[in-house]
Amino acid sequence: MTSDALSFQTIDLPDPGEQTGLSVWAALHERRTIRDIDTQPLPLSVLSDLLWAACGVNRAAGPFGAAGLTAGSASNSQEIDVYLATASGLFLYQPHGHRLGPVCAGDWRKLAMTPHQPVPATAPVQLIYVANLHRLTHTAGFDEPGLHDAEVQKSYYFVDTGLIAGNVYLFAAARKLAAWFHNCDKAALVERLQLGADRRVLFAQSVGYPALQAPGG
Repeated sequence: MTSDALSFQTIDLPDPGEQTGLSVWAALHERRTIRDIDTQPLPLSVLSDLLWAACGVNRAAGPFGAAGLTAGSASNSQEIDVYLATASGLFLYQPHGHRLGPVCAGDWRKLAMTPHQPVPATAPVQLIYVANLHRLTHTAGFDEPGLHDAEVQKSYYFVDTGLIAGNVYLFAAARKLAAWFHNCDKAALVERLQLGADRRVLFAQSVGYPALQAPGG
């Protein structure tokens, strides 16, 4: 199965692999934004590894008694949700259980692009980052006053999104994929995802094979 053939149902992802890739040093050296992305879909195994690298569970006992993720967050609130837009639908990545939950059928990848930007929305995977403010204000960790302050909340969820996006960039470099962090159609995504007032659509990130370098391309 590939990213463009995902059935619109709950999808249990395969266990993340123990792939031999570039060293961290080499991945940092190769890290870059690649905007020219091939349309070829990602195999499910690669998609599984990508999502785990982004913000999957890497230890059962993390800070404040909750499981730990590959990306840090304020008081381990894990307030950033990662949605996935593919040719077959919108899904929500559920790191606890390592699965995809169906949200909306259809190809909505164009909503993950900046409105009116003349760039085709044909990358096989669009990651969409959404902040869940309820998790900041109801964290199981240290309930500092800043978690209830709107301006301080922004500093947390922007930084925490950047940590996830950085993981994606390093994974892409290590696996010779293309990645591009960019803006998105926030208003349209709020409507399509049916988000409440305590959610904030932030940014998106296109991922796929570099154009002309896809397998068989």
